[in-house]
Amino acid sequence: MKTIAILGATGSIGKSTLDLVEHSPERFNVVAVTAATNSEKLANIARRTGAKLAVIADESRLPDLRARLAGTDCRAAAGGQALVEAASGEAELVIAAIVGCVGLKPVMAAVEAGKTVALANKEALVTAGALMTDAAAARGATLLPVDSEHNAIFQCLAGSRRDDVSKIILTASGGPFRTASAAAIGAATPAQAVAHPNWSMGAKISVDSATLMNKGLELIEAHYLFGLPPGQIDVLIHPQSVVHSMVEFVDGSVLAQLGAPDMRIPIAYALAWPERIATPAERLDLAAIARLEFEEPDLVRFPALRLARQAVERGGAAPIVLNAANEIAVASFLAGAIRFPEIVKLVEEVLGEADFAAPGSIGDVLEIDRITRERVDAEVKASCH
Repeated sequence: MKTIAILGATGSIGKSTLDLVEHSPERFNVVAVTAATNSEKLANIARRTGAKLAVIADESRLPDLRARLAGTDCRAAAGGQALVEAASGEAELVIAAIVGCVGLKPVMAAVEAGKTVALANKEALVTAGALMTDAAAARGATLLPVDSEHNAIFQCLAGSRRDDVSKIILTASGGPFRTASAAAIGAATPAQAVAHPNWSMGAKISVDSATLMNKGLELIEAHYLFGLPPGQIDVLIHPQSVVHSMVEFVDGSVLAQLGAPDMRIPIAYALAWPERIATPAERLDLAAIARLEFEEPDLVRFPALRLARQAVERGGAAPIVLNAANEIAVASFLAGAIRFPEIVKLVEEVLGEADFAAPGSIGDVLEIDRITRERVDAEVKASCH
C-alpha cells in the first residue's frame, strides 16, 4: 500500500483525492490530513481514513479538533510547524493542495525530505519555482503535477527526452468572457466572472480564468516543472476543455491528452504513478462532442497572459510579485472595491515598480509576498477614498 498525506484535505482537490482513495482502499493508506480552519470536517476525514495525524492550521481550532478525535488513535496538532510535520513525516506521497503561500513551507519540507509530491498548489512553483526544483534535484524528490494542464503535459512527455520537445501547448477554456466585447468585460460583475462555463472551481481561480491570469500562472509553473524556456511554451484557447494540453516534438508530431473535465483524472494519475488506477470519472464521448475548436488568445482583451510571460522572462522576484498582487486585486474585485479591468491594471503597476532581489529562501519569498500584498492593499484603499 502507498502511504499518503493530504495537505488541504477539506478543499476540492482533497475531496476528489479522498473519493479516489475510497474507491481503491487496498492501494492507499492515508496517514496524515490537514485543513485550514474546519476542524469538524477534518475530524470526520481523519476518522473515515484512519489517519494517524490531523493538523489544523488555525491553532484556535485545536481544542475542538482534539475533542472530535477523542477515542481514536489519531493525534491532533495545529499551526505551521505541525503542517511541516505532516508533509515531511512517514507518507511516501504528499498531496499538496493547501491554497496560498501558507502551503510553501510544508511543500518545501516534503521536497527536502525526498518525498514524491503531487502539486496542486500553484504558489509553490509560481513563487518559489527555482528553489523548489533545485531542492528536488538535490534531495531526489519527485514533483508530480496535479493541475489538469500540467498533468496532461506530464503524460504526453512520458519516456521522451527534453531535447526531443519543440514546445508545449497549454490549453485554456477562455473563461466566461471569451467572446465578450471589451465594453462587456469592462462592466463585468463578480457573479459573471465566477460563472465558469466548464469547471466547478472556487471564486478566486474562477476570476483568474476569466482574466486568463490562471493560464499565465500555469505558464510560469510549466517553465519550472518541465525546464523549458518561456519561448517554448504556448497557450491556445480551447473552449470545450477536452484537450487538456499538448506537446509538439521536433519531428512535427503532436501528442495531446484528452479527457472529461473532471479533476479526479489527473489526481488519479498522480496518485498511482507510475501506474494507473480506474476512476469513476465520466468517459469521453468524442462523437457526442462532435467538434474541437482552437483559437489564439486575445492579448488586448486579456493582457494578464502577457504580464505573466513578462514576469517569468524577467525571473527573480517578478513571479512572486505577480502572484501576490493578483491575489489582492482579485479579492478586491470580489469585494466590490475595484472593477474587473482594474485587476490586471493593478498587477501591471505593481510589477513595474517592483525592484526586489531574487529570493534565496522560502523566508525571502514570503517577505516579498507580504510587502507586495500590503502595497496593493494600500493602493486599493487609496483609490476608494
